[in-house]
Amino acid sequence: MTMQYETLLVDIANHTATVTLNRPDVRNAFNETMIAEVRAAFESLGERDDVRAIVLAGSGKAFCAGADLNWMRKMAGYSDAENRADAMGLARMLAAVYRCPKPVIARVQGDAYAGGMGLVCTADIVVAADTVNFCLSEARLGLMPATIAPYVIRALGEQASRRYFVTAEAFDCATALRLGLVSEAVSAADLDATVQRIAQTLCANSPNAVRECKQLVQDVASKPIDDALIADTAERIARIRASDEGRDGVSSFLEKRTPRWRA
Repeated sequence: MTMQYETLLVDIANHTATVTLNRPDVRNAFNETMIAEVRAAFESLGERDDVRAIVLAGSGKAFCAGADLNWMRKMAGYSDAENRADAMGLARMLAAVYRCPKPVIARVQGDAYAGGMGLVCTADIVVAADTVNFCLSEARLGLMPATIAPYVIRALGEQASRRYFVTAEAFDCATALRLGLVSEAVSAADLDATVQRIAQTLCANSPNAVRECKQLVQDVASKPIDDALIADTAERIARIRASDEGRDGVSSFLEKRTPRWRA
């Protein structure tokens, strides 16, 4: 099944949706249309029962080069109110990907710069070709990576972010792997097979459990291990044990049968 967009290709097959940034002539750079369409696509896919995983990809040589030059020229003439509204559009797009209840795999076949790197950082799993480069280039232009910062800092860690925010240095895939931004670095020839393997693994698991696990990490990360957190996590496991998929999953394991979500 294919969904129609101006700047994206969206296809659904075997419980996996693939969202491909499709402006290869400008290195898949963002403009207002792409920002709105990425947000709409992820909000829509997040609500679909037939989708269990989402692959975020880019067409052409680059994954995403950040902001489109024509869009940046328009921004230069914006009023304060227009600038704030425009920035909120980008921020809401990033949040839509990060908060999507379905697990997101970024398939990074080419370089990811500025906002494009921020988009990578919203994904749950990042599989990158070992030749790609990453860069937070905003400081070179007198800007800062503000809207992408919450996601980049979570993905890179505070110390690495302190360096790359201020230096605007490019760094290679091996460095991204060492820092934890990239989950797996593979040859370009192995990229699709690796992404497919991970997607199949996700789709074999309980859809409800996958959704709850993703939310669990977002809710628990960086919180103090206090009585409130202990009580919250106990309540979560009690609730999922009593869920339909939780009961069926445990029963199927004990009875050595296939759970209903895989039947």
